[in-house]
Amino acid sequence: MPVRIVALVLVVPVRMAWDALAAAGRFLHRTVGRPVGRALAWLARAVCVWPFVALWRWVLVPAGRGLAWLARVLVVVPAGWAHRYLLAPLGRGLVWLYARVLTPVGQGAWWLLRGIGAVLAAVGVGLWTGAVWLGRYLVVVPVRWAVRYLVVVPVRWAVVYLVVVPVRWLVRYFVVVPAVWLYARVLTPAGRALARCVRGVVRLVGVMVTGIVAALVWAGRVLLVVPAVAAWRWVFVPVGRVLVVVGREVGEALGHAWRVAGYVSVAVGRFLAALFRWVVVEPVRRVYRGVLTPVGHVVRDAVLRPVAEVVRGAGRAARQAVAAARETVRQARADVRRALFGEHPQGDAPASREPQRPAGRTLDGSTTALTHLTKD
Repeated sequence: MPVRIVALVLVVPVRMAWDALAAAGRFLHRTVGRPVGRALAWLARAVCVWPFVALWRWVLVPAGRGLAWLARVLVVVPAGWAHRYLLAPLGRGLVWLYARVLTPVGQGAWWLLRGIGAVLAAVGVGLWTGAVWLGRYLVVVPVRWAVRYLVVVPVRWAVVYLVVVPVRWLVRYFVVVPAVWLYARVLTPAGRALARCVRGVVRLVGVMVTGIVAALVWAGRVLLVVPAVAAWRWVFVPVGRVLVVVGREVGEALGHAWRVAGYVSVAVGRFLAALFRWVVVEPVRRVYRGVLTPVGHVVRDAVLRPVAEVVRGAGRAARQAVAAARETVRQARADVRRALFGEHPQGDAPASREPQRPAGRTLDGSTTALTHLTKD
């Protein structure tokens, strides 16, 4: 409960200031923000949008249409005429020449050349077959037999029995046998001893690394994990629980204080609004209704209506004078015309060329502000 009282005392001024700022912000938004935003939007349209629209509508579109018409007149129409009256007939003539003249001539020449080529190919194949048969049985077979039985067989026997057999014996007894003895009697025992030494060194290094890791793990557990667990269990958890309880209470107190401050702020706002209404609005309304309205009626009846009557009379007199002068001028023109051109017959009188003006305004048909005031 004391926490809620303290929170209420601290939050009420903040909530009232917040509500005052919100009301001022709404008022500024209605009275300043919207007009300024509309003015800026109009200015942006006038500066950025309308010039480009005018440029597009009155410059680019007419220029594009003019360029399109110019391109059509200078390019499309001549190209269409050339295609229709030059290229198309020329293409049709070339197609007819290719189909009716070149194709039959080419096909006949191809048939003739193919027949000649077939005859020459048959003759060449026969001659080549006879030459190949004669060369095989008169030259290749005798030469192959002579090379095989007079050269290859003696050379192969000499190489096998004079070179291969002695070299194989020498390699076997001077290279292979000593190498096998060296591998079996020297290299194998030395390799086994070296492998045992390497395994021993690896085991020793593994034991040392295992011991070092175990010592580091034990030291880390003793120096870091155990103190951290103890601090978490006996310090942070209790303090966290206390802070959670305190935070929950403070949050609930602040929420309750904020709601109560809202009610207080609404009440204060209503009181101030009522005070402003009774101190400012009601006196102004009563002064307007009891003083300004009767004074306005007196001014309207005593000043504005007589002035309106005088102004209307002057307007009627001016209109009558202008009409009389216009009629005099019209009669003078008619007399001058009759004196110069003679009298026209009654049935052939020309229609008047003067423009027909509407009838003058009357008291019932006037639409001036003074008339409205008089009618009221």
